[in-house]
Amino acid sequence: VFPSLAQAQASVANEVYRELGQPSVFLFCPTEYCSSLCSPSPSKSCYLLTLGQELLPEISVIWTGPKVVSQELSATLLEEVEGVLRRRPVIWDNLYANDYDCRRVFLGPYTGRAPGLMPRLHGLLLNPNCELQANFIPVHTLGSWFQSELGSCAHPDQAGTWMETVADLGDSQGPQEGSYSPQEALELALLDWVAEINRQALEPGR
Repeated sequence: VFPSLAQAQASVANEVYRELGQPSVFLFCPTEYCSSLCSPSPSKSCYLLTLGQELLPEISVIWTGPKVVSQELSATLLEEVEGVLRRRPVIWDNLYANDYDCRRVFLGPYTGRAPGLMPRLHGLLLNPNCELQANFIPVHTLGSWFQSELGSCAHPDQAGTWMETVADLGDSQGPQEGSYSPQEALELALLDWVAEINRQALEPGR
């Protein structure tokens, strides 16, 4: 029925999106969801080029970066992906994912993401450790990174919304805008984690 896999997927995704009443958030994960899965490259992938042309513009596309688990994300790569998909990608960040090797738990700070990425993103999802309690530092330092990125946002309307979101978090002592330091973020997260552990230890029955 379809001349290519990309056209088939785009057709089904578009139909489902319309059938659901065009929801404000609709995520599509492509078969080629990182650079290492593209042939020969993201900008020259016939599959991604077709998706960019055929997918309705309101549908968001998930991307994990250079690899399935990407140690680094750069603005240059995201610009390339945005160009071929004709929309900014939603990063599905597998930096902390350990479902492929549950003998490992990742407790370091959010790092390897170049400054100024926010304008190149439509969103960012963090795929965490399978162990719930082990994600305090990943989520806490992601919040610090998020705050530091607000100052580099090139979209004033969205920056205002993001500012309101951070303001709602309370009187955080996290890093100021544009000054993200993984080491400082880690130290702040550790202080809060120890306080949380001590608080839980004092709860009746713990």
